Amino acid sequence: MSQHPTALFTPTSLERALDQNEAIQETVEQSAAELCVINAVLQQEVPEHVKTGDVAQALQKTDELESRIQTSAENLEQVNQALKEEIQVRADLERQLAATQAELDQVQNSAQNHAQAGAQGRSSSC
Repeated sequence: MSQHPTALFTPTSLERALDQNEAIQETVEQSAAELCVINAVLQQEVPEHVKTGDVAQALQKTDELESRIQTSAENLEQVNQALKEEIQVRADLERQLAATQAELDQVQNSAQNHAQAGAQGRSSSC
């Protein structure tokens, strides 16, 4: 699993999606690299006089497929970066919310203490 910016947390759906996308991206990149090697071998090993008809079409398709897989890997990388940024924004917002909630709790406690002290002062003066 990837390391994310917050410590001690339960992974969110975005973080789980990022982990899955990163695993898929790795698989796609490995597949592209393997296809690149296969295609290079085929281009070198298949004699020119055989690179006609269906063989030529198959070689062309492997070139196109290699390119599409590489583009998909790059697109996944962009999606993963967007997910990482969104996770960071949400983590920052959650920290801000927690700090604001703590401040609100402190103000409410202070107001309650002040009100109780005022009530006690009034009751003791009777």
